[in-house]
Amino acid sequence: MDPRPIGVFDSGIGGLTVLRELLYQFPNENFIYLGDTARLPYGSKSGDTIKKYSVQNLEFLKAQNVKAFIIACNSASTQMQEDNYKNIPLYNVIGPGAEEAVRISVTQRIGVVGTRATVLSKAYENKIKGLAPQAEVFTQACPLFVPLAEEGWIDDPITNLIVYRYLKGLLQHQIDTLVLACTHYPILKNSIARATGNDVKLLDSGEAIARKMQEDFKNQRLIVNQKQTQVRICMTDSSNHFIAMAEKILLPFNTPDFEVVNL
Repeated sequence: MDPRPIGVFDSGIGGLTVLRELLYQFPNENFIYLGDTARLPYGSKSGDTIKKYSVQNLEFLKAQNVKAFIIACNSASTQMQEDNYKNIPLYNVIGPGAEEAVRISVTQRIGVVGTRATVLSKAYENKIKGLAPQAEVFTQACPLFVPLAEEGWIDDPITNLIVYRYLKGLLQHQIDTLVLACTHYPILKNSIARATGNDVKLLDSGEAIARKMQEDFKNQRLIVNQKQTQVRICMTDSSNHFIAMAEKILLPFNTPDFEVVNL
């Protein structure tokens, strides 16, 4: 048994959608989550800046003696490749998300929505094409989705209008799968589903990461823990709003105490 925690980081609350899925799938594992609330959002920043912040986040988590890193931020994932980081397994959301999209898409007409940094990187497009050369990938940057999610405007009429405006061009390509290529976007899943209708499958990063980790627990790249004893949530700037949103996102799980940390 390996009781060390699994480390997860994101720029803000979005990665909590990944943590929630991991808590469902791995109820015996310990977790530490880092929300870089002092420096969000990442999606509007340069690649060099995002990489610098990501390395600082990884170093903080490494100091907490984690057994795996999960980059629960698509913008950061474009700058940090899946592999090992200082001999510790590192997962980003792009590889698992692309693999899952190819697996579930019947027509191989796949849409991707994300931040400007993620869309401009073509990371999903290149990964999907590498896995399935015949696939057609259509992308759309949705920069307003993150502030809407951070503000907690869920199922709001304004949110519904903005979601539809971003997605209407994408839906003309007759996609059957839509990758929510930002971990904030599942917070707006109801509004997105209302715009796409029942014929489009919505894929979020938490489900894809959990499937990848299940495989690695089976092949013993990761060693399981016997019983969960601790879930820590850290942030780089004190925020009552972050705490309130985190408690809502993580339901039905009880949220632990929140910690403010310095990187």
